[in-house]
Amino acid sequence: MAGDDAGVLANAAQALAYFGEDIGAMIALVDRALALNPNFARGWLVSGTLRLWAGQPDIAIKHAEASLRLSPRVRIGTSVLVIGAAHFASRRFGETVPKLLLAIQEDPGFPLPHRCLAACYAHMGRLDDAQAIVERLRAISPVVVPDASFLRNPEHQELFLSGLRLAAGEET
Repeated sequence: MAGDDAGVLANAAQALAYFGEDIGAMIALVDRALALNPNFARGWLVSGTLRLWAGQPDIAIKHAEASLRLSPRVRIGTSVLVIGAAHFASRRFGETVPKLLLAIQEDPGFPLPHRCLAACYAHMGRLDDAQAIVERLRAISPVVVPDASFLRNPEHQELFLSGLRLAAGEET
């Protein structure tokens, strides 16, 4: 109905992708939103998020960084989380930690950066730090190891879930 409204296109693409619609089609939808408005910071963030979910972490980082450049003062979403999670998916754990700590600082009640950080610490062998993050996570959400089907790349999904299981003490 709003084929020329960049905001509607981007938001619809993210929601539909999260609930399992074809990720390629949803990326095309957000690309259309960005063609309509190339200065749309939230559109670049949604594009980065979808690229992360599709298993394209380096593109995700570039698009989330574009979002931050377009809206440097006003928080328009989870740009730092997307960047941190993309570094995590690429196994660049040293670059992951500071981004996820910042994402937690920006929104302490949002479980996802806590989950990503716990998984990252676990894969780094920092199990005490991972367990401390899991304890903080449990104060926010009863779910430590969530459904991660939004991550379409099986390797990225397993990296995330195995790290969380290890951090939560479900795996030795």
